[in-house]
Amino acid sequence: MITQEKVSTARGELVQPTETPERARCVLLAEDDAALRRYIEVLLERAGYEVISAGDGLEAMKWLMTSTVDVVITDAVMPNVSGYELCRFVRSSPHLNHLPIILLSGLDPKNAETEQVNAFLAKPITPETLLACIRKVCV
Repeated sequence: MITQEKVSTARGELVQPTETPERARCVLLAEDDAALRRYIEVLLERAGYEVISAGDGLEAMKWLMTSTVDVVITDAVMPNVSGYELCRFVRSSPHLNHLPIILLSGLDPKNAETEQVNAFLAKPITPETLLACIRKVCV
């Protein structure tokens, strides 16, 4: 769980977490854009989630083999292993196929492969939309 000390602004003001799940859920975030990945990490941590970050699908696969996560959030298009390939990996793994997957993409939803995912969010995403989506798929 995030503490108030970790949620302070640059001016030192304390900010209350915007969302607190019943228990700290662990999110695996796979995003190749470092700035967006860091933004989402901070957003999720402030909402009370534990976050494991990966710069591509291959790194995310490695984390999935060694960590316990509650939800996977992945970009669709990444180097090495794409988000689509990561989704297929999760769905084909007996010990992972129960995990909810949220796919983020700048692609038009009509052109995105969404049959393997629980939710699709078109970029740019708002904090409220992402947090609401996580709550919905983690029921």
